[in-house]
Amino acid sequence: MPLQNRVTPFGELIATPARGTLMGNRGCLHDAQQRIRRAFAVKRWIICVLEFKGRHRQVMAPGRYTELFFLDEATALAAGHRPCAECQRARYDLFRAHWAGRARTLPGADDMDDVLHAERIDGSRAKRTYTERPSRLPAGTMVADTDGQAYLVQGATLLRWTPAGYAASPTPPAEARWRVLTPRSTVRALARGYPAAVHPSAGRHAAEGDDS
Repeated sequence: MPLQNRVTPFGELIATPARGTLMGNRGCLHDAQQRIRRAFAVKRWIICVLEFKGRHRQVMAPGRYTELFFLDEATALAAGHRPCAECQRARYDLFRAHWAGRARTLPGADDMDDVLHAERIDGSRAKRTYTERPSRLPAGTMVADTDGQAYLVQGATLLRWTPAGYAASPTPPAEARWRVLTPRSTVRALARGYPAAVHPSAGRHAAEGDDS
């Protein structure tokens, strides 16, 4: 039976047999029976690679951090995570450079984590969002419709998110405003050129949309 350790763009943890392409953590979220007991334990929500320096871990070992998995980087960013400074050092440095923009000083991990935590969680510990027209959002941003379905912004195209990949979606009305799932600071980094990695299925459906 799949463990409840797959992350959606809403930041929720679900159980699914579909495999992720990245790993991450928010501290120890599970009990001795591998049941999720909390949504997060620390402010440091990171995105890690699946393999690093030959390290091996027992998933959801007692008292250890909970291994979380993501469809892709765009999903992890929408949930409120950022690249790990150890196993993804180049991505981490690239992310904070785009986060800083023209600022002379690059932010540290704690600086970004404090901002992201305030932007991803509201006072009741629910997902914090805002509304915007998808046409004004950079590629790699995630949005949601009124039915609670998440979509990836890819230029003029919206692709429906599923745990196994992206699916084609009708073109939304140009003036429609959607809930933005990706934190504001991360959206700004994407707008400045940070290239969020997306699942291969996004490229296939985006190409189909370009041909239509």
